[in-house]
Amino acid sequence: MKKYNLLILAAMLLTGAGCKDYLEEDTTGLLYGENVLSTQDGLESALTGAYKGLGSQWSYGFIHPGAQAAMLGGDDVTTHPASNKADWREFDQFNPSTTNQRSNAVYTGCYKAIQGANNVINNWEKTVGTKATIDIIVGEAHFIRAFSYYWLVRFYGNIPLITAGEYSDDLLTVGKSTPQQVYDLIIADLKIAETNLPDTKRDPGRANKGAAKAFLADVYLTMAGWPLKQTDKYDLAAAKAKEVIDNRALYGFELLPTFAAVFENDPASAGTREAVFQISGFAAGSGTANATYGNTTMPGEEGGWDDMFAELNFFRDFPAGPRKDATFRTEFGLGATKIPWQSSLTKHPYYQKWYIKGNIVTSSISLPSVMMRYAHVLTVYAEAKARGTGGPDKAAYDALNQVRLRALPAGTKPLAVGSLNAVQFADAVVQERAWEFACERTRWFDLVRLEKVEEANAKKSPDDLQPIKPITKANYLLPLPYTDTSINPNLN
Repeated sequence: MKKYNLLILAAMLLTGAGCKDYLEEDTTGLLYGENVLSTQDGLESALTGAYKGLGSQWSYGFIHPGAQAAMLGGDDVTTHPASNKADWREFDQFNPSTTNQRSNAVYTGCYKAIQGANNVINNWEKTVGTKATIDIIVGEAHFIRAFSYYWLVRFYGNIPLITAGEYSDDLLTVGKSTPQQVYDLIIADLKIAETNLPDTKRDPGRANKGAAKAFLADVYLTMAGWPLKQTDKYDLAAAKAKEVIDNRALYGFELLPTFAAVFENDPASAGTREAVFQISGFAAGSGTANATYGNTTMPGEEGGWDDMFAELNFFRDFPAGPRKDATFRTEFGLGATKIPWQSSLTKHPYYQKWYIKGNIVTSSISLPSVMMRYAHVLTVYAEAKARGTGGPDKAAYDALNQVRLRALPAGTKPLAVGSLNAVQFADAVVQERAWEFACERTRWFDLVRLEKVEEANAKKSPDDLQPIKPITKANYLLPLPYTDTSINPNLN
């Protein structure tokens, strides 16, 4: 079957996949036409294919560490200065290539998810079945498309905006859309998702009404910053985040009592109530195990791959307390003998967050990739309220204090309402988010929207990787993959 996303075949050829692999490609979710999607089961199958685009171990999506690698330009994560980490170093040194497999895996996965979602969105009106269920399927499809385009527009800026699920020759010459055009679609999709989705998730790996509202709040917050700088969106972000906060029990969200509980990382668990949206991984399924945990964030002394670990100044500035203890691994060794991080081969602390319960050394595990936590919603409200009309209110202080007090030693006093002006409060929220979501695919996007990439990198330790040239706004975005630009000159 022909598919518009020709980069999938090209990417497999570039990475050494043989003809057998291509001929046996899983086409779940890529089917279209009234014969397939006229039934509710067929529509559900297309939706399953859309979800699958978000996660295929080592191939595309978010259940491998590619997304983390593509955000090493922040100040929380770095990689090995040598070894086989060339793809990783390109991001940390602000020199990513068009053939970089890490960012290209996210690009491919998002467009696969978009195609599956488009099949549902473009054909559901011909589907026979239970209206309430069909509405939910359509809502999830709009959420997946919005989620995918949100990642793409933040990474790449001007991108192809595809709403077709069927192949046509026109798609080989499609041009790039502006960020505004992409965000217009994202907002429209999330509003449909917000209307159609139920309060309760159908299962832990699906979106619900609360997830749609939470991402809509985050999208508004991002639009208020670089490159659009639509500051009127701060009030919209605050209002939408407050809807989630006020209805958290209805949507099944909560801030867990301890930070350590968030990252217990028990393969027997399907996830926690702090997860607003997650992409589930299953070790028993073909290509569905999660490789973000274990080997990739463990040091060589423990059988790990040394892919990513903490930047030195970020670790040193991190406030002491139970959150720091649960965030970092500072002694290494799986047996009784331990060495401090200062004596390790890389001489860096590692991220305890991504260790598997029991310190299992593997990269194939049944754990989810949590793409947004409820704690993030609290910080979105707090920051957006501070930057919007009226400045931070008591609810904003309450939201920030919930995150802070869980993180810091017992007896820490909450920030008193009115103790900071609006700018100071907003800055405090952004810094709190940096610590709360260290190595969770968040810090880079904050630095970009606030135009602080240069400032953050200027504060790097000399013992961390450095940019190889002066950073400009052009470095805020990644180059489109060669697999697409080589086929379509309109994407250059």
